[in-house]
Amino acid sequence: MNKICLILLISPVLAFTQEIVTASRYMEMVSERYSGMRDYEAKISIQSGSSTMAGTVSYLIPSFLRIDFTTPAEQVIVFNGDQLTLYLPEYRAVLNQEVASGGAGLATGGGLTLMRRNYVPSYVTGPNPSPLEGSDESVVKLRLSRRAGAESFREIILSINPDTKLIRRMEGTTLGGSVIRFDFTNIRSNIGISEQRFIYDSPGSANIYNNFLFRDTE
Repeated sequence: MNKICLILLISPVLAFTQEIVTASRYMEMVSERYSGMRDYEAKISIQSGSSTMAGTVSYLIPSFLRIDFTTPAEQVIVFNGDQLTLYLPEYRAVLNQEVASGGAGLATGGGLTLMRRNYVPSYVTGPNPSPLEGSDESVVKLRLSRRAGAESFREIILSINPDTKLIRRMEGTTLGGSVIRFDFTNIRSNIGISEQRFIYDSPGSANIYNNFLFRDTE
């Protein structure tokens, strides 16, 4: 009889414990969600200090990325896995840079795998959803603290939709203390984006600068 009473008492506790998802496991679930995407498109807003940029981001595995900005108007960033292209309409300039290796950004399967490797996740307020500032949405917040000193961000806060496991907001604090915020809305995945989307035809009147990061000054 005593054993039966003990089992009845501890069963709810065990059930509650089994339902708790650790921050590491939650991060793994988000990574698995993005790894299952072939492509996605979303509205993106980037805020750094008093500066705000906005546009549409397109992604295709393994590392194709394109952002068509509305603010600044007509500005474009394209990465095709080998070359980074930046069009600055204000200067009528196209900047091309060959990239030996790299990823397509943080909000991708590969980017999240790197974050899991280089950062330690923890919950900001716990596993339960909480309100997202400036929105009527509720999100689960993960704090990622860097393991190695070489990382660009000292800390990253991920705000994740609890139903879709998609990143709604990403806030990175640099080593100098600056905060850069990325907001993703209207996310659509596996919509059939082709590689042609990441071929950029520069305006005929634009000046083209190749390998601008390592230009020969001699």
